[in-house]
Amino acid sequence: MTDPTGAPAVFTPGPQGLAHLELLLAGICPLPGFMTRDEAARLERPGPPPAGAPWPVPVTLAVPDGLADARALVLTDPEGAPLAELTVTEAHRDGAVRLAGPVRPAAAAPAYGSLRSLRSTVEQVRSARDERRPLLAVVTDRPLHHRALARIRSALAGLGGADLLVLVDAPLDGEGAAPAVLAARESLPEDARFAVVTLPTAAADGAPEWSAQRRGLLAAHVAAAYGATHVLLEGVGEPAEPAEAPVKVLPAEEWVYDTARERWRPAHEVAPEHARAEWDAAAVAEALDRGRPLPAWFTPAPVAAALSRMRPPRTERGLVLFFTGLSGSGKSTVARGVAEQVRRAGRTVTLLDGDVVRRLLSAGLTFSRADRDLNIRRIGYVASEIARHGGVAVCAPIAPYAATRAEVRRMAEETGDFFLVYVATPIEVCEARDRKGLYAKARAGQIPEFTGVSDPYEVPEDADLVLDTSQESEAESVARVVAALRDGGWLPD
Repeated sequence: MTDPTGAPAVFTPGPQGLAHLELLLAGICPLPGFMTRDEAARLERPGPPPAGAPWPVPVTLAVPDGLADARALVLTDPEGAPLAELTVTEAHRDGAVRLAGPVRPAAAAPAYGSLRSLRSTVEQVRSARDERRPLLAVVTDRPLHHRALARIRSALAGLGGADLLVLVDAPLDGEGAAPAVLAARESLPEDARFAVVTLPTAAADGAPEWSAQRRGLLAAHVAAAYGATHVLLEGVGEPAEPAEAPVKVLPAEEWVYDTARERWRPAHEVAPEHARAEWDAAAVAEALDRGRPLPAWFTPAPVAAALSRMRPPRTERGLVLFFTGLSGSGKSTVARGVAEQVRRAGRTVTLLDGDVVRRLLSAGLTFSRADRDLNIRRIGYVASEIARHGGVAVCAPIAPYAATRAEVRRMAEETGDFFLVYVATPIEVCEARDRKGLYAKARAGQIPEFTGVSDPYEVPEDADLVLDTSQESEAESVARVVAALRDGGWLPD
């Protein structure tokens, strides 16, 4: 398939396709391009990869049906810049159309992706070190607290003076935990090197995610590509059989803080009464949400400071407060009351009411399902930008579809927090309140696809709070929402 000028079609892969392509272009994955059906099938079977397989996971490219007949594709980043050209040697279907064939890098090096200056190629890393020395690679997608740092220092000592490479697994469209990982630099040897990679989590976009064991084996292969002789895996899973890895995987071992000696040590060396376990992610999040300091025994001060910047207290963090419910449920009335209370508490607030947005942001859209989804996405985008800058966006559309609400949640949580309020007022009450006569018109067939009458409303299963304005007054509903925001830490006590 080509365009009328004869040029190859242009396609932007999804997150998994871009992650695979990134590894191919950096020389990390030793393949010439995307795998054929047979090549991928050999690696998708349960159990270890076949003996001699150069890569432990399938590398495939999912494309829309309209590209099934393409003979060549220019693969671009989400900003439209060319990354590579794929010469298609096979097209097959596995849930979606998948194309196989070699890729040729574009003339210009990739510019898209977070922390691009740290996304080193294999050649850049290998040429900068003495490969006669052992190299310990640490692959991590989480901050390096004192436990991990103690484990790294112990491993380096056991290797008798190895070089250190920290491979930070971060998404292409965000920094992930990378800022906190980089903040641990002072606690590591002076010559430690950092590089950022994006590890795929599935064979292709839309495919099932791999197990933690398979992801751990992939991480070991990535480390080996950079020249590592040994690898420590922090948070990315462990291979089911370490012997299958191309480098020595240092065994996971439980470490605890020894309160008697005031340092981290292997758990079997510490008396139980002196053993203090590392905080888990939930405890760290709770402390950061409430603005409490992280303890010095747990993490270095620079890491704590980086985490505090990445996750400010909820009283300072952006929030998308999203009301959903049937027309006439009372959501707009409650949303306005809540917005006023949030403003009085000292937060910056923007109210994005469904009807107002329809007249301005979404003028010209119809009430078809596609346009209603687009309307909610527009609201979600604007709300997430408000949250990005520390504001509170109060939204009150009908938002009848679970998938679209989930998309808005994802957008919001990339920049701040998301709180979903389901206004579950029964349709009989909503219809009795109908000042605009919309329900009557819908039942008369004058309004097609009207939510609750001729089109479904998908009840949220992930609501943070449920209201029923037929059972409580407007003031009571507003008070319940404000109390939930205060209990959650988004409003000061």
